[in-house]
Amino acid sequence: MDRLSLIGLFLALASLVGGSILKGAGLASLWSPAAFVIVIVGTLAAILLQTAPAVFKRALHIVRWVVRPPHSDRRELIALIVEWSNIARRQGLLGLEPQVEAQRDPFLRKGLQLLVDGVEPESIRHMLEIELSSQEHQDLAATRFYEGMGIYAPTLGIIGAVLGLIAVMKNLADPSKLGHGIAAAFTATIYGIASANLLFLPIANKLKGIIAHSSRDREMAIEGLISIAQGENPRNIETNLSGFLH
Repeated sequence: MDRLSLIGLFLALASLVGGSILKGAGLASLWSPAAFVIVIVGTLAAILLQTAPAVFKRALHIVRWVVRPPHSDRRELIALIVEWSNIARRQGLLGLEPQVEAQRDPFLRKGLQLLVDGVEPESIRHMLEIELSSQEHQDLAATRFYEGMGIYAPTLGIIGAVLGLIAVMKNLADPSKLGHGIAAAFTATIYGIASANLLFLPIANKLKGIIAHSSRDREMAIEGLISIAQGENPRNIETNLSGFLH
């Protein structure tokens, strides 16, 4: 569980609610069904127009990483790779076969299977790097779903404000409705700018950081697997992979 993300989400909500209360606007001023429809529903409509179904599905799948990122422990991974190298050194590469099915990570499982199958080191590197690049490309495309929402939301907030002001202009003959109408018009702007800068763009950037970290983990795994394939000493493998810890 990522506590910083949870704290950030709480503070984002608190800043809006607390700011509205401290400014004297009250909580009621933050609620506007019309602004919600124009900004949030409109933003979702715009992003769906530009998003492929597979990317949309992936975006919904990885958003949970914001509060529950994938497990990552590089020291643990180094220890695991060194253990594999010791097994390969004692029993040969075929001795790693029982380890293949024990791996939950599909990337590591594929790498181990290539080792067991006796594939040449450079071929292993080539295939795993393609796998890494493909997965990274897919995940980054999913982050652009939230990045796009962060771009569209403020503009739709302005559209909502303009529509609200148009409604106000129709009631110029009744001054008692002007103040409430203008306040409601600007609520759409708050929805647009706040959702973009407190939710959508931070989510996109958080996911990009997680993806970059995961890709680095896999790069380390590739180097370890190649070292095993080349028959390097387990101590040397551990020393080389320790550079990824910095």
